[in-house]
Amino acid sequence: MKKIEETTLLYEISKALNEHLDLKTSLYKVLDILSNSMKMERGAITILDPLRNEINIEVAHGISRKAMERVKYKIGEGITGRVIETGKALAIPKISEEPLFLNRTASRRMKMKQEISFICVPVKRGKQVIGAFSVDKHYDESYSLKVGKKLMSVIATMIAQHVINLETIRIEKDQLREENRRLQSELENKYRVTDIIGNSNKMREVYQMISQVSKSNATVLVRGESGTGKELVANSIHYNSLRTKGPFVKVNCTALPTNLIESELFGHEKGAFTGAIKKKLGKFELAHKGTIFLDEIGSVRLDVQVRLLRVLQEKEFERLGGHGTIKIDVRIIAATNKNLEDAVDEESFRGDLYYRLNVFPIYMPPLRERKTDILLLADYFLEKYARENGKSIKRFSTPSIDMLIDYHWPGNVRELENCIERAVLLCEEGVIHSYHLPPTLQTGTETGTIPTYSLQEAVSKLEKEMLIDALKNTRGNVTRAADMLKTTVRKFAYKAKHFDVDYRDYR
Repeated sequence: MKKIEETTLLYEISKALNEHLDLKTSLYKVLDILSNSMKMERGAITILDPLRNEINIEVAHGISRKAMERVKYKIGEGITGRVIETGKALAIPKISEEPLFLNRTASRRMKMKQEISFICVPVKRGKQVIGAFSVDKHYDESYSLKVGKKLMSVIATMIAQHVINLETIRIEKDQLREENRRLQSELENKYRVTDIIGNSNKMREVYQMISQVSKSNATVLVRGESGTGKELVANSIHYNSLRTKGPFVKVNCTALPTNLIESELFGHEKGAFTGAIKKKLGKFELAHKGTIFLDEIGSVRLDVQVRLLRVLQEKEFERLGGHGTIKIDVRIIAATNKNLEDAVDEESFRGDLYYRLNVFPIYMPPLRERKTDILLLADYFLEKYARENGKSIKRFSTPSIDMLIDYHWPGNVRELENCIERAVLLCEEGVIHSYHLPPTLQTGTETGTIPTYSLQEAVSKLEKEMLIDALKNTRGNVTRAADMLKTTVRKFAYKAKHFDVDYRDYR
């Protein structure tokens, strides 16, 4: 075989192996190519079953299916068994003269002028022989069996690599499938309603509402200040709903650029706008048969609100640049920290969309309204971050507990979590003390800085300091000092006399 023909053959075989992920399909394609290129009469790829110590015909060309199913070899039996046993290729010029040749498939009819040559090479995974690749050719005195054996060894190496790749893919798929099952189970456990922390009356109302709405398909609007845990409520609703096996797609409406939010939500067709080089599926399409969570819904533009209203009403939309209507089955959970009623009055949010979203509102109370939950949350975060950082911190000191309870927590649960994480990182003892907490939590009682004078005394002290400062800056000029404090000379002189401040002392 000429060098250029050999290169073309190897290219075709490589292409055939990479075209299919099904092992048998790709191997049959290889045998078809060899049938045309090498004038192969018959060919077979056999695989060793190490558990049974048996050699089976995996795929074959020119051999009946019944023969393939019937014929089995033992290691060392016949030429194929010998090749698999030794790991060395064999080439038989004339099989009629070879006593080792068994012809178990009974597919070769010996005739005087149809002598058959037989080439068999091992298929190896590293140093381990996993099978054999054999070919029948009409005997041709001019054909170099050595060249044929070399070519087939190269093809056998390609086949072995393909088998390894497919096995790797299969193992990775199994691992991903198992990981997916594990993560799904973990998510379902993580977002059970009972795993949301808090036992205050307000949180019990939240739990009850989540339980009531989870099994339905009703649209939910989660309201509350930033950091109260609105996304956690959305997670709980989805993973306790009938859609738990479906996708859960989260969209932060404030994080998306204004000019891209429509494309992100509804997708676009190729060429819909500059930069749209290929079709893109939107978040709604990806959430089909599942749930979509629209966080910070109050920040969405009015023109996008119109399209959202249609999705809520008709359960359909079109991609940007597209003409076909796409039907979807999606449950919508929205969240906002804005007062949507005020936004409707100001006409920055559509009233009809508001009423469509506000089917089942759930209000997440701020942390200052659920003081009894602060220590529960603090203990949970302490255990979490101590474990993550490999520290053995058991509790909070009494002063630190007082500080946590007294603070007003404008950043809600998120601020509390950050505060405890910082304290864990700073703490090198078994107890979180007050000095491990951020300065924003330090009160006058803890720091000894509670004022010892009344409000009236504090105002008087400030007034006197301002008078003196003005006189210093004007070098005792009362007119200019009064002008600096934006008052009259008469009022300035009255205050100066009251506080016993003499302008002459500053000239």
